[in-house]
Amino acid sequence: MLRKLAAYLVGLLAAFTTAAAGGWVYEGSWGGGGTGNGQFDHPDDVAVGNGGNVYVLDTGNSRLQYFTAAGSFLGKWGTKGNAAGQFFKPTGLAVAANGVVYVADSFNNRIQYFSPAGSYLGAWGRKGSGNGQFNNPKAVAVSRSGTVYVADTKNHRVQYFTPRGAFLGKWGVSGTGNGEFRSPYGVTVNPAGNVYVTDELNHRVQRFTSSGAFLGRWGNMGSGNGEFLNPCGLAVASSGTVYVVDFNNHRLQYFNAAGSFLGKWGSRGSGQGQFLYPLGVAITPAGDRIYVADAVNNRIQYFKFKSSEPAVAPTSLGRVKTLFQ
Repeated sequence: MLRKLAAYLVGLLAAFTTAAAGGWVYEGSWGGGGTGNGQFDHPDDVAVGNGGNVYVLDTGNSRLQYFTAAGSFLGKWGTKGNAAGQFFKPTGLAVAANGVVYVADSFNNRIQYFSPAGSYLGAWGRKGSGNGQFNNPKAVAVSRSGTVYVADTKNHRVQYFTPRGAFLGKWGVSGTGNGEFRSPYGVTVNPAGNVYVTDELNHRVQRFTSSGAFLGRWGNMGSGNGEFLNPCGLAVASSGTVYVVDFNNHRLQYFNAAGSFLGKWGSRGSGQGQFLYPLGVAITPAGDRIYVADAVNNRIQYFKFKSSEPAVAPTSLGRVKTLFQ
């Protein structure tokens, strides 16, 4: 009986500590494996549109689906193929300020872009290592000014373009030094225009100016705070906080703009707030909700930030009493 009481009190104290400190808490989820509306086959990325709609890359089904903020199905587009508007294992997604949806159509080695409801608008790229060519691009991001950044993963570089795909510049080569990459996987842009890149096989995040000048980096291989095992997607809030999907640690970590560790959540599993190889992350413009593409669990989970909660629910003392009965 005493052991049971002690275990309960330890759990209660942990809950109290988490609540008192505040943080991201589970709010809801949707999905499930399959090909129907609202079902997924390995969703790789997620993005939030201007009106709050949520766009999801349903990678294994080679399509894009979109939903209300709480996960009600609204529409979809795409089938497997290489024609305009078709996809072959797309992995990267971004929504511009004007609502245009950009997709890194990875195995077709191109970027396609669409209206918010999925009307095809254009594309650029083909396989290669020249300017404007790609080798398995994994991610795309759009700055407030409309510049499009692409993580050109197997070319170990970042390229950037005008909104319609005119080449502007590039940086990066294969390596471990500053500004070098080993399979860059995710890319995002903060409100000031600085670019953050998850350098997956170097197990770190690097940050740059809008034209690729190196600013700093953080992370190394491991499972401690600020360490990573294959970081993938990342997103930046309007406040500057950077959220990183720590793929093989089955968690999210977040940092200030310069990379100082702020917090984390998640563990391996299929329960609420747990992940199984998460890949993509998106945050609302207001910064009050985060969506995670929980890839192998075939679902989207979303979280809200709570600054504080009551330390003990009114029934908690009653629960303690029952342990003595």
